[in-house]
Amino acid sequence: MYVILGGMMRMKEILQRWKNKLKPTTGFFTDKKTVKGASITYQVIWNLTLLFIIVAVLGTAFAGGAGAGYFASLVKDEPIRSYDNMKKDIYNYEETSELYFANDVYLGKLRTDLEREEVNIDNVSEYLVNAIVATEDEYFYEHEGVVPKAILRALFQEVSNSSVQSGGSTLTQQLIKNQILTNEVSFERKAKEILLALRLEKFFDKKEILEAYMNVSTFGRNSAGRNIAGVQSAAEGIFGVAAKDLSLPQAAFIAGLPQSPFGYTPFTQAGELKEPEGLEPGLSRMKTVLKRMYDDEQIDKKQYDEAIAYDITQDFRKQSEDNPLEKYPYLTVEIEKRAVDIMSKVLAENDGYEEEDLKNDDQLREEYRTLADRNIRQNGYKIHSTINKEIYDSMQKVKDNYPNYGPDKGETFEDPETGENVQVMEPVEVGAILIENKTGKIISFVGGRDHEREQTNHATKAIRQNGSTMKPLLVYAPAMELGKASPGTILPDVPLHLNPALSRPWPNNYTRSYSGLVSARYALAESYNVPAVKLYKDIVDQRPAEYLAKMGFTSLYEADYTNLATSIGSLEYGVTVEENTNAYGTFANGGQFVDAYLIEKITDKEGNPIFQHEAEPVDVFSPQTAYLTIDMMRDVINNGTATSIKSRLKFASDWAGKTGTGNEFYDSWFVASNPNVSFGIWTGYDTPKSLKSGGLNYSLRTNYLWADLMNAAYDIAPELVDPSESFKMPGGIVSRSFCAISGLLPSEACSAAGLVETDLFNAKFVPTQTDDSLGTGRLVRIGDRKYMALPSTPEEFSEPGMILNPDYIEKLFGISNVNPSDLIPRKDRWSRILVADDKMEENGKVPAPPAVKSSGSTLTWNAHSENDVIGYRIYGGGGKVASIHAGEALSFKAGNGTYYVTAVDIAGQESAPSNSVQIGSTPEDNPPADNSDSEKPPENNDTDTEPEPDPNPDTPPEPPQNPGDDDGNAGGGAEEPEPPGDGGSE
Repeated sequence: MYVILGGMMRMKEILQRWKNKLKPTTGFFTDKKTVKGASITYQVIWNLTLLFIIVAVLGTAFAGGAGAGYFASLVKDEPIRSYDNMKKDIYNYEETSELYFANDVYLGKLRTDLEREEVNIDNVSEYLVNAIVATEDEYFYEHEGVVPKAILRALFQEVSNSSVQSGGSTLTQQLIKNQILTNEVSFERKAKEILLALRLEKFFDKKEILEAYMNVSTFGRNSAGRNIAGVQSAAEGIFGVAAKDLSLPQAAFIAGLPQSPFGYTPFTQAGELKEPEGLEPGLSRMKTVLKRMYDDEQIDKKQYDEAIAYDITQDFRKQSEDNPLEKYPYLTVEIEKRAVDIMSKVLAENDGYEEEDLKNDDQLREEYRTLADRNIRQNGYKIHSTINKEIYDSMQKVKDNYPNYGPDKGETFEDPETGENVQVMEPVEVGAILIENKTGKIISFVGGRDHEREQTNHATKAIRQNGSTMKPLLVYAPAMELGKASPGTILPDVPLHLNPALSRPWPNNYTRSYSGLVSARYALAESYNVPAVKLYKDIVDQRPAEYLAKMGFTSLYEADYTNLATSIGSLEYGVTVEENTNAYGTFANGGQFVDAYLIEKITDKEGNPIFQHEAEPVDVFSPQTAYLTIDMMRDVINNGTATSIKSRLKFASDWAGKTGTGNEFYDSWFVASNPNVSFGIWTGYDTPKSLKSGGLNYSLRTNYLWADLMNAAYDIAPELVDPSESFKMPGGIVSRSFCAISGLLPSEACSAAGLVETDLFNAKFVPTQTDDSLGTGRLVRIGDRKYMALPSTPEEFSEPGMILNPDYIEKLFGISNVNPSDLIPRKDRWSRILVADDKMEENGKVPAPPAVKSSGSTLTWNAHSENDVIGYRIYGGGGKVASIHAGEALSFKAGNGTYYVTAVDIAGQESAPSNSVQIGSTPEDNPPADNSDSEKPPENNDTDTEPEPDPNPDTPPEPPQNPGDDDGNAGGGAEEPEPPGDGGSE
């Protein structure tokens, strides 16, 4: 108020001086009356003028005061910002993070709503700098943040609701609006904008303000269809050049974009160049910018004319495929997810939280994941992965061109909109991953066959049953670690009732056949289920699933710690290919688990580390257990269920691995390690269904693809995937002989039976007891069946053998209700072994004589109807000429003469002679033997007695006798060839 009154007093003095100057002189008028009238008129006019001026001044002062007060009220809540505060806000613009393969090989930019790359103004074309100033703020270098007349003009247009809105914002004001305030249209926001613009100009020079403006402004879309901000992203995204290399027409085009970024942009959302009519607004805007540059004397007439005539459309980039999400969808998404996981922990730790806090608090975890996601998309980080680009690319080509996945199969879904059932055809999917053992680096992976059809990453995210690949992880390695098994441990492969809830035997082998007593090594190589489950049952109380948790299995439920089916891969939920393969690396690392990782480091835009991966090995198994498991798994590839890969691989390495098949043939696996890397693969349908089909066996299809993918990696980096060295045997491993019946030290009887084997042992757990399960005896063989001989059994129909005590088997393996004969493998070297209970009951009767007939010189007869008959004797020329074991070919090639046959039972009782058969000459020439004495053969049944001499020396000698196959090979034969798959889980 005092200011206003003081101003009025000053105005009064000024008016008084003007009054004195304007006062009429009396000398002009001579008539006093006229003078008086003129004086009165002057006083009236002057007073009215004075009154008008006073009212105007008071009104202006009042309006100014009111305006000032109103302005103050609008900005009263705006804090007084310091230099540091304003600097942080102004330069806090989003910058797109970049993704990298291993070895700093550029992958692309992270997915974001707005792509931006920061640039220093010194690296920006002078044409672009001048174009932006001439177009957006011609008085930029003269004003102090605001242009008053521009503000008044804009205010008047706003109050008068003028159809022409010229705007009143300087570059400084636009920067304030974009970085500190909002786009809200209000007097309050405008007032704050003015105040902050004035303050900003005090803190920063023009160059800093202009640089920030150029990095903040939006410029429409690039040739990949992504939204862009900042002149560097605009230059690269629209013209394919750096901001410093822009030509005059290019600079003018970019400078015109901020007024209407998506109206003037030359590209569609798909990254396609617009039609000519769609380009016209941007081209017209470019000409406007050039005109303003010319008017502002930033360019001369020649430059202007050349730029106006230039066809800028020829400089627009072609549609870009430089979109990592399009070219590398599985990889890009995987990097993003893992980067978010990492940054959420980093941010939480910065705020004083620990990783356990995030695990135990879902809300806190999601809060930091949200912050982390925003953080990596806005802060211009450089995210470096472990993926080898060349190997990754090569594996994708193999995956795309592999011809043996198997057939697509139909799956019926209910359409959520129509409610109708719709059938779609699902292809066989694949997930595979390559991990470096010592470091845990994920070198490459195959996420699936088609990301557009199915986005699930089958290598890192799909949870499936892992079938028999579980056996080394959960059964054999833990059992050896606990001292409960060794590679030479003998296990029963016979029908067992290991699930009391089932009336039938469980589990079953994939072949639905059994092999008797087998070593742990052989059971693993052939992927037998029964021995694995039996061994797991013996250790399950010690919770071996805890070893899985140590090896990175994250989806274990409590049932997985007690369910016997877990041992053959039937988990409550499942496991990923990454987790399964990563666990195998534990054996290659001498028993240490090294967690797999894909993000090597994250740095800020200045290169300062935000995160650097550090390995934290976990001790799981002893080096001895790890090596023994590796050595057992070598047999899977050398002579077990995975021998098919040897001929498919183009290089030879020290591989150790395991095949696996899920329940109902839903999942097919192969995982293997060499000293450098572990590589695992899974195939199956997304909606579980059997992989069985005509053509190539499903297990071979998986194994072949595994080999083809490894060959692709070998072509790129042979030194990585094909190390020259083999797995090194640690100390504490010894070689010992053992008996193949018990796994104990061999006895003399075991050695005599040829059942001694040699294998590796942990020196801590070598056998110390000697096998005493065998006794000597004689056995009778009928075909592939063997029975104990009786004291009266003729030696000619028996042979020496070893008797296995069934009580010892129950004591050793803890099993009962098993047919003891099933324990004896049907292999050559086991042919002389039988179980003490393998008895043939003698029926107490003398066998009936057989019926014999001849064809030419060959005698034949049928198998005896009585089950206790063990052989047949052939008589001719007055004596026995041959013995034939039951179960052999029942025929005899005889010379000329008369013959008959008798049957002999296990008690040694011999039947009456069969009918006589004449071979060759007439009966007169060869009278029949005198059998009048009760028609029985000679009493001397000694098999060693030589037949009487032929009374007719002119008769040609009889052909050689056929004693039958008595070399101990009956019931044997070669081992079964490699099965097509292991059918891991039943």
